[in-house]
Amino acid sequence: MAIKTEPVMINLGPQHPSTHGVFRMRVTFDGEVIVDMEPIFGYLHRGIEKLAESKTYLQNIPYTDRLDYVAAMSNNLAYVLAVEKLAGIAVPERAEYLRVIMAELMRIASHLIAVGALLNDMGAFFTPLMYMFREREKILDLFEMVCGQRLTYNYMRFGGVSHDIPEEFTPALERFIDEMPRFIDEYDQLLAENEIVLARIKGVGVLPADKAINASVSGPVLRASGVKWDIRRADPYSVYDRFDFEIPTGKMGDIYDRYWVRIQEMRQSVRIIEQAMAQLPQGEVRTRVPALLQPPKGEAYARIEAPKGELGFYLVSDGSPKPYRFKVRAPSLLNLTVLRDLVIGWKLADAVVIFGSIDVCMGEVDR
Repeated sequence: MAIKTEPVMINLGPQHPSTHGVFRMRVTFDGEVIVDMEPIFGYLHRGIEKLAESKTYLQNIPYTDRLDYVAAMSNNLAYVLAVEKLAGIAVPERAEYLRVIMAELMRIASHLIAVGALLNDMGAFFTPLMYMFREREKILDLFEMVCGQRLTYNYMRFGGVSHDIPEEFTPALERFIDEMPRFIDEYDQLLAENEIVLARIKGVGVLPADKAINASVSGPVLRASGVKWDIRRADPYSVYDRFDFEIPTGKMGDIYDRYWVRIQEMRQSVRIIEQAMAQLPQGEVRTRVPALLQPPKGEAYARIEAPKGELGFYLVSDGSPKPYRFKVRAPSLLNLTVLRDLVIGWKLADAVVIFGSIDVCMGEVDR
């Protein structure tokens, strides 16, 4: 005999960091099973897009750091590419290679947080997360050598980068890329052979490829669903077309595939960095650009394959030193649109892990 139950609505969040930022889920349960969920955000809104229209192009670079603050270097890159396209600014070869090196280091650092936090969401705090923080700290040390910052870098510039790499950077980076593959193997062995972890993530939160495409999902979440789409290959920018690397894709689109794709992408990032260091040319790292840049009237959109997906900046110039329009195509926001479909039919503990597997940063959602 079926038991008659009444639906119960529970608010989860907003709290930090257990909901990966100030994010709330309004979940409706039938017993223990989720029958509906409404994602609610806006608690972190800082109006960066509107603020940027009152600042000069150069002054806006630090604002981009505050979007996805777990991958700030990538935000810098996408924005300066848009301004360079708008103003027709050329970039020296050495600067292009340095940009790729920094972007791929940033990808590894971001994925380490994504995988470590996913295990935290399952209840395993100390070991996996601290292991991944250990390697992330080495990347932050490298960034600190270059620009003096460890979280928000303000490193990219129109026409290049703000500083060349110091003497101690190259040996430190070589040690890192020599050690990192062994650590990635360690993470994979620690997690992918853990029967409790597999029980929590295999076949859970499945995102079919057609639904991912229709929702404009991008990044590891899209590739985990079997869609081989990476802007570094599909629409190459900087000097990515000079490197040999694979695009890992999943088969099922579940939490496990989203975890696995990020692990494999870290391996490919190490591979790209090795090639970039081997090919790194000598020369200038920055083209001379007026301090008060005034691009001609027009519009431009530039996009990159950020750690979380397609990050794009759309700029409109009216010929003044400030952008007339400044809009951000943030991957976290669009990837969040499938969350409701992923959690329905699962339970509360599953919803927390499914949300963690999407890997969002509320800074670029509430922008």
